[in-house]
Amino acid sequence: MQLVLTFRDDEKTRRVLIPGKIDLVRIPIFHVDAFAEGPFSGNPAAVCLLDSWLDDGWLRKVAAENNLFATAFLVPNGDGYQLRWFTTRCEIRLCGHATLAAGFVVLEILHPDRQTAHFETRHGANLTVRKDGELFAMDFPALLPKRPATRPAGLARILGLNSEPAEVLEVNETYIAVLESEDAVARALPDFRQLEDLHPFAVAITALGKREDFVSRYFAPSYGVPEDYVTGSLHCALTPCWSKRLGKSQLHARQLSDRGGELWCEVIGDRVLLKGKAVLTMQGTLTI
Repeated sequence: MQLVLTFRDDEKTRRVLIPGKIDLVRIPIFHVDAFAEGPFSGNPAAVCLLDSWLDDGWLRKVAAENNLFATAFLVPNGDGYQLRWFTTRCEIRLCGHATLAAGFVVLEILHPDRQTAHFETRHGANLTVRKDGELFAMDFPALLPKRPATRPAGLARILGLNSEPAEVLEVNETYIAVLESEDAVARALPDFRQLEDLHPFAVAITALGKREDFVSRYFAPSYGVPEDYVTGSLHCALTPCWSKRLGKSQLHARQLSDRGGELWCEVIGDRVLLKGKAVLTMQGTLTI
């Protein structure tokens, strides 16, 4: 059996014959900058469309090939989609920016007539993304941080801080260090090797913002994410935390990574509404 590959090149077609039987899977793929003010800002995610689930080993390889902090995989499920997320190393339970990217692909490319995209996950969360003017709004469960039983030893040194955090909280295997100022958040120089030793815990730092209500950074090197650009799932915890401290339900947030990104957040009962912009930067087909 021969495999015939066809390429388009300046309106000419080149055909390449490859002997032997080769089964190829072609996966539509999109790269989307989420929580972005324009191209090359915010947090890039890949979104892959599947007819049915591939073996988990293949999903991990595809995510590693994309070499982004998160790849979202979608499988049609009635009027919505089943949704899973992988980093370059492993599957994760919740990913905000890749969910926003997936919602953008569904609502702007696949079904531009729709206002809402519905996603079913493997960890009990049914998520929605809806259009809200030029923003995309995600409805997530609120996460309530609490004081850990023991504060991790040497956290200030590991994070490269000049002083101890004013407070340390914990939620969903993430330590949240509350710092005295936005400048302290921006100046932190974490030791990623020592942060890996805290596995399975990731670490976030946060403080009151100068222009925004609050700012943050997020580090998860043991999951293949040394410093995340913009972390939607983290804001499921930061939003109720700062809402209580500031006495208001609607907040504006910024993550102080190299690329930077902004979110509009709101606490509604036991849910958190996260809003942000998204930009398509690449579209094509992945062949495996």
